[in-house]
Amino acid sequence: QDGEAEKLEKAKITLNDCLACSGCITSAESVLVSQQSHGELSRVLAHNKAAAAQEQKLVVVSVSPQSRASLAARCKLGLLETAQKLTRFLKSVHYVFDTTFSRNFSLLESQREFVRRFHRQAEDKKALPMLASACPGWICYAEKTHGSFIIPHISTTKSPQQVMGSLVKGYFAEQQHLPPDRIYHVTVMPCYDKKLEASRPDFFNQEYQTRDVDCVITTGEVLKLLEQEGVSLPDVDPAPLDTVLGRAEEELSTHPGGGSGGYLEHIFRNAAQELFGIHVGSIHYKPLKNKDFQEVTLERDGVVLLHFALAYGFRNIQNLVQKLKRGKCPYHYVEVMACPSGCLNGGGQIKLEGESSKEELQQLERLYESLRAEIPEENQAVGELYQHWLGGWGSEKVLELLHTEYHAVERANSALSIKW
Repeated sequence: QDGEAEKLEKAKITLNDCLACSGCITSAESVLVSQQSHGELSRVLAHNKAAAAQEQKLVVVSVSPQSRASLAARCKLGLLETAQKLTRFLKSVHYVFDTTFSRNFSLLESQREFVRRFHRQAEDKKALPMLASACPGWICYAEKTHGSFIIPHISTTKSPQQVMGSLVKGYFAEQQHLPPDRIYHVTVMPCYDKKLEASRPDFFNQEYQTRDVDCVITTGEVLKLLEQEGVSLPDVDPAPLDTVLGRAEEELSTHPGGGSGGYLEHIFRNAAQELFGIHVGSIHYKPLKNKDFQEVTLERDGVVLLHFALAYGFRNIQNLVQKLKRGKCPYHYVEVMACPSGCLNGGGQIKLEGESSKEELQQLERLYESLRAEIPEENQAVGELYQHWLGGWGSEKVLELLHTEYHAVERANSALSIKW
């Protein structure tokens, strides 16, 4: 009031205050998440070298296909080459897995959940639309901004990262004859929000006091690890790929339907066949206001049977939520992702020098889609795990390990009154 300068208190923001608005956590490397960083992975590896055998942890790294594509583009390598060289580089850890495998479970559970919701829509007004749950930025925003209104619409199926967490700390731990807390599980992701997801209390094992995913590092942080070790990935010798079931893997695969996992396409095709006996070949997208908001429709005799959409980026997510609140949302299912253009464009990806963002994204998409397309229902290893480890489709163990819950969160008053 008297015109004198006054030094304000330093602002303190925790992850609990994060709204996942894509402004900082998803784009700024200056945000420190002490237990979710490449430095933490280095610390664990150093501890393993110095510790007695009984105190060492089995270190497992699970790599997302989006991160692999980003590294391949940066290093001018093929996807299989990148995977094999990355496996060799990371051999200071014990196993390197591909989360394409765990995404099979996410897609299959999402398909079945949609069919169940479709059948009960008459008695449950919030059964549809079903909203995708694989993006933690979207989930965080929904829980903290729209709470109990939006949560019933969100799919309960875990993301591929957290399904892999269940597989590594469950099935794989059993095969290694180790308790879950003797395994240190790291994921490589295209997105900072995956650090938030791994930190959720829902994914913490109280009995063994361990997380399903102990540490998340972004694609950019893998590059930092390479630089830290003075290693150029193209110069690294390739190594055989690891698999959760311990079988030799000589090729990579992908799921068709875009760089965010193909949820819309898989659920659409499955629902068309399961509910209406219609085989869907190619899928035709109808762009709306922008390329990140598109529709897909199934019709028979002029009647709309299925109406799906994808909504990427917070501008389109906010429009979608407003439609829901006004009771004017026409969709049965929406693939929702916080990042514009989806997961390939995540905030943790490597920015290519001399490339425009559009050219860079197109290059990543070409790489990502160049692999053999995989159909989850036809994956023999996935079928075996469902039958022999999970106890069959729809079992209690499936619900426990492949599904989760969401919670309306009241934002702390302190988060609204920060002095800048």
